[in-house]
Amino acid sequence: MNIFQNDLCFICHEEIVPVTGWQVLFEKETKDIVCESCLSQFSVIDGETCRMCNRPFELLESQYRQNDLCYDCVRWEEDSEWRGFLEKNISIYNYNDFMKEVIARYKFRGDYLLSKVFAASVQEKLQKIDHDLLVPIPLSEERLYERGFNQAEALIRESSFTPANVLTRVHAEKQSKKSRNERIHLPQVFQLDPGCSVLNKKIVLVDDIYTTGSTIRHAAKVLKEAGAASVVSLTLARG
Repeated sequence: MNIFQNDLCFICHEEIVPVTGWQVLFEKETKDIVCESCLSQFSVIDGETCRMCNRPFELLESQYRQNDLCYDCVRWEEDSEWRGFLEKNISIYNYNDFMKEVIARYKFRGDYLLSKVFAASVQEKLQKIDHDLLVPIPLSEERLYERGFNQAEALIRESSFTPANVLTRVHAEKQSKKSRNERIHLPQVFQLDPGCSVLNKKIVLVDDIYTTGSTIRHAAKVLKEAGAASVVSLTLARG
């Protein structure tokens, strides 16, 4: 008979079968929160990627890359309106079908506990990036009320860092409903909080998904024009 209650996976809610042994009795506080089956479905980005956006080249046909850049980044950097605002994006996972479902639950169905699933991997990445401020991509007041929490801010907090909420956002239609061209040509939706300064600061923007790069670059532009020394981004997935 099992006298100890096993943990449930934060993703599939199935029981996590523990490793037996005396050590487990004394390290219950370090319990696993994701089962092996779910862990195996995450696809960590590895191998050769675009120097700027971290897009895996193995998933990209050769005609859509130019040396160490994908054509999306080439186009961003050829545009004088956007050139130089974002140094690079770092993504942790590929946006496969499993990741899409997990992020949908996290982002649109208010499953805050999923931020704990990613905490260790986000923390590991952030510890390797020289920064002064960790800035979550903000939600509008309407979207924040709808979702219950800012998913980017939660990732920072659960990774044992402090978010710097220096940006605000006006309410707009969901990005997921827009085409790539519409996302790129959006009007500016971010602004610097009047009471905040980013002068000469090294900033890391944090968000859940990098797709076209429009959201990240709009935020980076505001920060750079306000005097930030550098802006890089960390995102959970590269779409």
